[in-house]
Amino acid sequence: MKVWVNGGLRDAEDARVSVLDHGLTVGDGVFETAKAEHGRAFALTLHLERLTRSARGLGLPDPDHDEVRRACAEVLAANPVERGRLRITYTGGLSPLGSDRGTDGPTLVVAVGASAERPDTTAAITVPWVRNERGALTGLKTTSYAENVVALARAAEQGASEALFANTVGQLCEGTGSNVFVVVDGELLTPPVSSGCLAGITRALTVHWAGATETDLPFDVLERAEEVFLTSSLRDVQAVSRVDGRTLPGAPGPVTTKTMRLFAERAAADPDPRLP
Repeated sequence: MKVWVNGGLRDAEDARVSVLDHGLTVGDGVFETAKAEHGRAFALTLHLERLTRSARGLGLPDPDHDEVRRACAEVLAANPVERGRLRITYTGGLSPLGSDRGTDGPTLVVAVGASAERPDTTAAITVPWVRNERGALTGLKTTSYAENVVALARAAEQGASEALFANTVGQLCEGTGSNVFVVVDGELLTPPVSSGCLAGITRALTVHWAGATETDLPFDVLERAEEVFLTSSLRDVQAVSRVDGRTLPGAPGPVTTKTMRLFAERAAADPDPRLP
């Protein structure tokens, strides 16, 4: 396995960053996960645009898009996978112990691993912890993911693949690594970015292509929605067949099925889509 680290490919066993890298010591970093199929990353332009927004939110220098594209291309060429998880990590770099950032410049790591095709349906749970829609990191895809690790572990304990959060005012927000859509009275709805959810790439494309409405939703909408589905780079559009103890019979339902088909068709037609 070959990994890109700060300017070139390395064998995985020799790919190293400093133990004093700010991404390790204090979680000062941002990242992107893109789906890779047959040697090409899907929606790479949109991912690079979000990587830059996240970096600016942390006060990191803008990543060099040409360098990141070159790194992605070389990693994918060196590690042929039919379907993969392409991970771009961009951190504060070598820094003193503590929150102050050093002056050596950022660290860039790009790696890819094989990813299995996701099933059409999955189970999700709700968790008692909340997303802070007013926090300093709200809307940024940072490497500070310990909260998601804890929630996802609880989901796994309950036979689910995702945990869903409310925000501080009791509105539906997002999953640990996905956005959530619901169908209520036949209408496709999803929480707005102002809810505190990450502005997911697959979420944005689904809203645009399927005509979903962004609106504040109470957390208990999950108890009455006719259909629920998740979106993410590796899930694409995935129906939810169970939320906590509630089964959604017939999942994927008609709206979800239509959205799944539409997303697959549009993504196949344009592997690097743009948004208006």
